[in-house]
Amino acid sequence: MAGRVEGKVAFITGAARGQGRSHAIRLAEEGADIIAIDICEPIPGAPYAGATEEDLAETVRQVEALDRRIFAARADIRDYDGLKGALDAGVAELGRLDIVSANAGIYTTTGPIEEFEAEIWQNMIETNLTGQWHTAKAAVPHLKAGGRGGSIVLTSSAAGLEASANIGHYSVSKHGVVGLMRTLALELAPEFIRVNSLHQTQVDTPMIHSQATYDLFAPDIENPGIDVFIERSKTINAIPVPWVESIDVSNALLFLASDEARYITGVTLPVDAGHLLK
Repeated sequence: MAGRVEGKVAFITGAARGQGRSHAIRLAEEGADIIAIDICEPIPGAPYAGATEEDLAETVRQVEALDRRIFAARADIRDYDGLKGALDAGVAELGRLDIVSANAGIYTTTGPIEEFEAEIWQNMIETNLTGQWHTAKAAVPHLKAGGRGGSIVLTSSAAGLEASANIGHYSVSKHGVVGLMRTLALELAPEFIRVNSLHQTQVDTPMIHSQATYDLFAPDIENPGIDVFIERSKTINAIPVPWVESIDVSNALLFLASDEARYITGVTLPVDAGHLLK
């Protein structure tokens, strides 16, 4: 079915690469115009390289190649005023807002929860939880003003629905997203604005491909490589794959954003290869 979000405008955070870029392209394929923002700089404590302005420009190129409009800007979801300014400018240019993908998030230093430095803990919570609140806070007035309802999809994680040792700050932030989602779903239902969350197992993006992640999965091996990581990662999912692809998450997002899900709200939707069954 083509044109499942035809004529709508979607706001996507963390859109420069990975899942965010995939979301932008998938929604554009189905008729949406895009407001794309990304911080486009390194993340303190992250064991992987940050997105760049060139990455964001590539997202723009790929959306425009689909003959859709896109407004792109650098913005940090921790900075509410900057984020709101970018979104307001995007809505002014594209004329409306219907879909929100609060996708931006980080993954940083691993280890026992009592060993995290305050700065690492705070940065995780400010980005993965407060940043999602900022995204919703900036977007909701536009959705209400449109009078057409809308869809907000918050990116959580399988770690937001289970205990996760050695990534406690990440797990706590993603559990918080569930509480935020459910509260927003209840508060915004009278406006026909639906709010749901996505819960992925590992996704094949730059976030998981670092020596820190490989070490986390194979603490018994010195400097494990990707081959070891792939075999260990397969064991965490019921379907024996090491990860899902960004498009798998984007397809779930598209469903939640479309009218096919018009009465689905307050749902935690796993895209996890059965990870949460184990």
